[in-house]
Amino acid sequence: MKLFVEFVVKLLSGFLLVVVANVYADERHVSLDWLKTVAFAGHQTDYSGVFVFQYDNRVETSRITHLAEEDSEYERIESLDGPKREIVRHHGHVWSYINHKMIQVDSQQGHGRFPSLLPKQLSALGANYQARLDGTERVAGYDTQVILFQPRDKMRYMHKIWVHTDSGLLLKAAVLGDKNQMIEQYAFTQLQIGGKIDRTWLRKTISSSLERDASNIPEADQQGAMEAAMGGTHTVSGWVADALPVGFNKTMEIQRPMRGKHAPVTQMVFSDGLSAISIFVEPNDGDEDDVDGLSSRGAVNLYHRVLDGHLITVVGEVPPRTVMQVFESVRFNGR
Repeated sequence: MKLFVEFVVKLLSGFLLVVVANVYADERHVSLDWLKTVAFAGHQTDYSGVFVFQYDNRVETSRITHLAEEDSEYERIESLDGPKREIVRHHGHVWSYINHKMIQVDSQQGHGRFPSLLPKQLSALGANYQARLDGTERVAGYDTQVILFQPRDKMRYMHKIWVHTDSGLLLKAAVLGDKNQMIEQYAFTQLQIGGKIDRTWLRKTISSSLERDASNIPEADQQGAMEAAMGGTHTVSGWVADALPVGFNKTMEIQRPMRGKHAPVTQMVFSDGLSAISIFVEPNDGDEDDVDGLSSRGAVNLYHRVLDGHLITVVGEVPPRTVMQVFESVRFNGR
């Protein structure tokens, strides 16, 4: 159970921004060219700092270093509290510190991460959100422009971001509930943009990861390990959901091995451009840990239950009512 939440919190899709044509009279338009700068800033800027992730009255602190090289980028995230955790990303590959070693893991975990929440390709979301500039504030000692994304229905959350006015780097991001209460939030507390940033870890970390001896993996497990690292194989499972909120379109359907699971899991991902919903389908193995019901971690809500001999899990960065609605509409439509 917890593995799903931890996986999808990292998996869930990132923020896509849009210029909204029909806005209130007192709202200012959001420049599409400026948003393109924001989308690329997280990938093309050198920065190093400490950020906090707040959710459910909990706070997690991490240190991040990001370096942009010619035709490539490197990123290292280290936990500063709790058990030692470290993630290194390079050129679409992801390594994680597991059992005192850096192990290549699922590349899908690198999607939609703070502060690189905006994709390089922007999509029009005016049908689902109203976007407006919401003043300026200081974050970690830098001036930022605040942008608010108000959903047009009750099936999704409100999003708010704080963008550095000079570099375009995202410095803070929050998900808000119906009464504007904070559900989860990322924010830099210390930050250096540009300048002299330590690069000594690059060669040692990446080289040791790339030189991992694949021969130590039993031959029977090598294919599964490869598929896990690649994010699974594309499939058409025949499972469908009839009650997705308007604007959510399928972006991916794969079959993947997952840690702690006895058989491959089918995963379908749907996105409205700003939020994502995933549906997982697997044979019911009678695991006692698979208890029916709803659970939450910050903005991520998860519901699962056994249906027709399969364990169905719906998880997304959407309100609980949306997760429940989607779950009730899941059915097998045949291949």
